[in-house]
Amino acid sequence: MSTAASSSISISLATNPLKNFSLSSRSSLPSASSISFPSRNNNRRLILVSCTTGDGSKPTILVAEKLGDAGVKLLEDFGNVDCSYNMTYEELNTKISLCDALIVRSGTKVGREVFESSRGRLKVVGRAGVGIDNVDLKAATEFGCLVVNAPTANTIAAAEHGIALLAAMARNVAQADESVKAGEWKRNKYVGVSLVGKTLAVLGFGKVGTEVARRAKGLGMRVIAHDPYAPADRAQAIGVELVGFGEALATADFISLHMPLTPATSKILNDETFAKMKKGVRIVNVARGGVIDEDALVRALDAGIVAQAALDVFTEEPPAEDSPLVQHERVTVTPHLGASTMEAQEGVAIEIAEAVVGALNGELAATAVNAPMVSAEVLTELKPYVILAEKLGRLAVQLVAGGSGVKNVKVSYTSSRATDDLDTRLLRAMITKGIIEPISDVYVNLVNADFTAKQRGLRLSEERVHLDGSPENPLETITVKLGNVESKFASSLSESGEVKVEGKVKDGVPHLTKVGSFEVDVTLEGSIILCRQVDQPGMIGTVGSILGESNVNVNFMSVGRIAPRKQAIMAIGVDDQPSRETLKKIGEIPAVEEFVFLKL
Repeated sequence: MSTAASSSISISLATNPLKNFSLSSRSSLPSASSISFPSRNNNRRLILVSCTTGDGSKPTILVAEKLGDAGVKLLEDFGNVDCSYNMTYEELNTKISLCDALIVRSGTKVGREVFESSRGRLKVVGRAGVGIDNVDLKAATEFGCLVVNAPTANTIAAAEHGIALLAAMARNVAQADESVKAGEWKRNKYVGVSLVGKTLAVLGFGKVGTEVARRAKGLGMRVIAHDPYAPADRAQAIGVELVGFGEALATADFISLHMPLTPATSKILNDETFAKMKKGVRIVNVARGGVIDEDALVRALDAGIVAQAALDVFTEEPPAEDSPLVQHERVTVTPHLGASTMEAQEGVAIEIAEAVVGALNGELAATAVNAPMVSAEVLTELKPYVILAEKLGRLAVQLVAGGSGVKNVKVSYTSSRATDDLDTRLLRAMITKGIIEPISDVYVNLVNADFTAKQRGLRLSEERVHLDGSPENPLETITVKLGNVESKFASSLSESGEVKVEGKVKDGVPHLTKVGSFEVDVTLEGSIILCRQVDQPGMIGTVGSILGESNVNVNFMSVGRIAPRKQAIMAIGVDDQPSRETLKKIGEIPAVEEFVFLKL
């Protein structure tokens, strides 16, 4: 029987835990463009990106869409710049083999064909803006190409546009302007509402949301905000109250959206959420079009639930000319102008130019958005544990009840290997990725994990527990605990009140082995349904029948219990997402005390 000795390290993400490996600012790479893992095996290293031209000549930078003059000047001081706008996809694929870097906006698709056509020469893609939906990140990583963006320069411009739409909507500016130009003078028709004393709910309290809140406070509005990762001190500093999602919907006179488009936020404003809003609410969206169910918004407008809407973004851009939403008389629209100021355009140009030049110089930037390359040996050994780490993070954060901000994370690793032969940076980064990405538009990897966590006030500590035994496998178990949070599934709480999930790799496959104090055994493939139930005969068959009737395939099922005929946890792995009706049927089983569906 093995004995365990515990040695723990605490990493405060407000400081750099690695003396020579800064993730919160740019840092020069060694000449080979690599960083070595401390290990007894000296051949084990992490390849980030190689950004040299090889022959000492200046690199060639292709600018495929209009870029501000200041940014172009920075690029010209460093390399050979080719500004070729309005290229076809075929022309881009032909030209890219002669280029070391490519800069695009949202109008140029950088797909797998581009990376294949570059024949390995393309070292960095710069996206002049925030979103990178037009860049194939998987292909970029496979071909060893770094992808960087410019996420900060347009913050003020987007916030100002949000406030402009807020005021224009409240005072019917667009409608009144059109009426006067048509020869009308209908003062009574376009009576507006005042902003002073009204409650504005900011959904998404990041950079843009914070600036909108600051300006709304200056207009005399009461501002509340919902964001599970918003630092409380930042909100308090500008007089903003952080509230739960439901409270924000129910109390707001105005709602301003500033959340990213993720699976968790897609169509987050829908028929169900509109029904929870105060009648006569007014909505502004300068974030992403897909966060609103546009058909549901039209219904809410027609029903009088939503008095007005002001939209800068749409699910499809440009929207159809006959779009009922665009043509609605109580909707104000603009063609995605959030970042369209002269100052913002120049700022984005400078920010992306600096990031691209830095990458070509072999430097790391915090705006890198794709995963680093890992040597085949290390990747082969760590791959199932990397997957396990990310999925445990995703599971844990989904167990947190809405409105609870995740601030404290504790990770425990059990291993038979010596401490200096177990480098956990990649695993820690993947846990951070799993916790942050489901409700954020940030792409987390080893390059930016600690920096991203620090920005969100997330503090992560690591504990390594040494086990006696064979060091053949790098790890036995990984445990993730989230402290000081409320849980939507009470059984996931440990005895100390933390959300707790634990997993291990069996035969190369990640498994969930513990939820709270309950032992389970389910593969982390597809998605998972967790049920707390009274332990009695027939439960597995009952739940399985409900899923089978809905054509939901069960890939794994496990039951962990305290004692016979007492409470038990059923963990069910499913390949498909059950419908709300199916989940409702499971919840209506008399013996089921609580349940939760978790997407992996």
